Amino acid sequence: MRISKEKAAENRSALIRAASSLIRERGIDGVGVADISKAAGLTHGALYAHFRSKEELALHALSYGLEETCADLAQAGADGVAGLERFLDGFLTPAVRDDYAAGCPISASASEIGRQDRAISLRFSEAYLDMVGAFERGMGQDGKGDVDARARAMTIVAALVGVQTIARGAAKGDPALSDQVLRAARQVIGRALAAPPADGTAR
Repeated sequence: MRISKEKAAENRSALIRAASSLIRERGIDGVGVADISKAAGLTHGALYAHFRSKEELALHALSYGLEETCADLAQAGADGVAGLERFLDGFLTPAVRDDYAAGCPISASASEIGRQDRAISLRFSEAYLDMVGAFERGMGQDGKGDVDARARAMTIVAALVGVQTIARGAAKGDPALSDQVLRAARQVIGRALAAPPADGTAR
């Protein structure tokens, strides 16, 4: 029985949302098409009617989660350093650390992206640069002519991913250490948001 275009679009969206959540929770290689289909309330056949392979679905699922994260960060960066500070307050928390399924896809997938195909790697790179751009623009709103904002933005985003990876890795074995990593990162990255003086001297 044929389904309407509206229902087909709804099914496709359900598959992408389900895959996005499961991939962040279990990893790209840790979830199968059966798991995704079941979570979306659909069959294998429905999945392959929309996507030629699991890899194609993973690309769309990764993009879906990345667009959410990048949109949140872009909105924060629009408010300058104050907005970026609020983003850090929300990102470097035990709640975000513990919620794999709803967290940042870059943090959730960073360790395995290098083993995926070129299309997924390229999408990952694009999202990383989007996040870097949001930090760079936000830091540049202080009007101090910060010549190294790009380098600091690239480092900050990479640090955020690394911090979540370490915090998650330690959370079960040493929860106190995991919390300490988050707190220390919040302090250090927060300081990195402040543009250095024009003469390059330390504050």
